[in-house]
Amino acid sequence: MDAPAIFAQNLTRRFGQFTAVNQVMLSVAPRQFFGFLGPNGAGKSTTIKMLTGLLAPTAGEIRILDHDLAADPLEVKRQIGVVPEGMALFGRLTASEYLRFVGRMYGLDKSTTALRTEELLEFMNLANEPKKLITDFSHGMQKKLALAAAVIHGPKVLFLDEPFEGVDAIAAGTLKSMLQGMIHRGATIFLTSHVLEIVERLCSHVAIIHQGRIVADGSLDALRAGVASTLTDSDGRAGAQEKLTLEEIFMNVVGEHGSDAEAVQELSWLS
Repeated sequence: MDAPAIFAQNLTRRFGQFTAVNQVMLSVAPRQFFGFLGPNGAGKSTTIKMLTGLLAPTAGEIRILDHDLAADPLEVKRQIGVVPEGMALFGRLTASEYLRFVGRMYGLDKSTTALRTEELLEFMNLANEPKKLITDFSHGMQKKLALAAAVIHGPKVLFLDEPFEGVDAIAAGTLKSMLQGMIHRGATIFLTSHVLEIVERLCSHVAIIHQGRIVADGSLDALRAGVASTLTDSDGRAGAQEKLTLEEIFMNVVGEHGSDAEAVQELSWLS
C-alpha cells in the first residue's frame, strides 16, 4: 500500500499561551484532491505553513512523500509547490523574470525553464504585457502568477491557500481544468478555500478544522452519510432525504463543535 503523500501526527503550534493548531492528525493519499476547511482563525493557514516548512511546529511529526520534513526539508521542498496566503512575489520583476528565477531555483536547466515560462504565461493569459512589473499587476493576475510559479517544476504535491480569491470566472475555470489534469497525472493537491462550492466540485476528501482541532475528516460521501444520520426530516424519520451540500455539512459540523450559539444581531438602521 502506498505511503500517504501528506502525513501529520499530533501536529501542534503554539504562539505564547495561544494554541493555534492542537494535535492535528492528517493522512492524504497520493493522487487525492483534498479540501481543508474551517472558519476564519481556525488554524488552516498555520497548518499549511507547517506542512510546507514555512513555520516550525511546536510539536508533532510531518511526512511529505514519505520524507520527514524536519530531517530532510530540502528534498521535500524540491517536490512540492505552494501558493501561500500572501503569495510572496518579487514585485520589481516582470512575470517572465520571476518564473525564470523560480525555475532555476528548482534546478531546471535554462532551456526547460524558458520553455515552461513561455507556456505558463500563455496559459495564464499573462503574456500580453511582457515589460509590466508584478507590483503593477491586479490581485487576480498576481494570483495566477503565483500558481504558475508553484507548478513550473512539476510538483508531486501542491498546496493551495485560497487560490481562486480575486480570480475571474473564466480564469478560475481554466485553473480548475489544470488542477484536475495534475490529479490525473498523479499529483496530490491540498486546497483551502472559503468558496465551498469550488471545494465540493473539485475535492474527493475533506477535513474540517475548528479552534485548532480536526472535527471531521473523510470522503465527501462518508461525511454526507455521517451528518445525514444525525438529522431528521419533518416526519421525524432519521436521515436526510436530499443530498447534503458541503455548506450544510460544514455548518452542521462546525456548529456542533462550536461554543454556545451566538445570538443573532441586527443593525438598528437596517432592521
